[in-house]
Amino acid sequence: MKTTQQWLDQYGESHTNPTNKLIHWICIPAIVVSLLGVLSAVPMPWAAQHINLATVLLAFSLGFYSLLSMRLMLGMLVVGSGCYAAAVALGSLSIPLWITSLTIFAVAWVFQFIGHKVEGKKPSFFVDLQFLLIGPLWLLSFVYKKLGIAY
Repeated sequence: MKTTQQWLDQYGESHTNPTNKLIHWICIPAIVVSLLGVLSAVPMPWAAQHINLATVLLAFSLGFYSLLSMRLMLGMLVVGSGCYAAAVALGSLSIPLWITSLTIFAVAWVFQFIGHKVEGKKPSFFVDLQFLLIGPLWLLSFVYKKLGIAY
């Protein structure tokens, strides 16, 4: 398995253009929130009250992150909880959660691909789907560096 730094460095290779980076800072959180919104809208009547596909994805993601770095996993627990809370808040709008979430998801991905067009490099997940989990971690690594937190 790759080290945390190897994952982050590889991801960073296709994210050097300032415009693409800015787009990712906006769109990755939007994608996470919208994905959690869509998944939490899927009915699971046999599951416990707070268990849904969104919480299952969060648990899986945190498990993956814990294999890379416990400190980053703890940060992603905070970030993931905030994104989940934002997704739940979207559910209070008059538009059904799944419609709002799918709209945000689609628009954010369009901008992500625009960012990669500007960058001139294809998205990392075209090489390995695990990079879909690395994107949020990559952003968090910048926050950790800024705060002087080792990971």
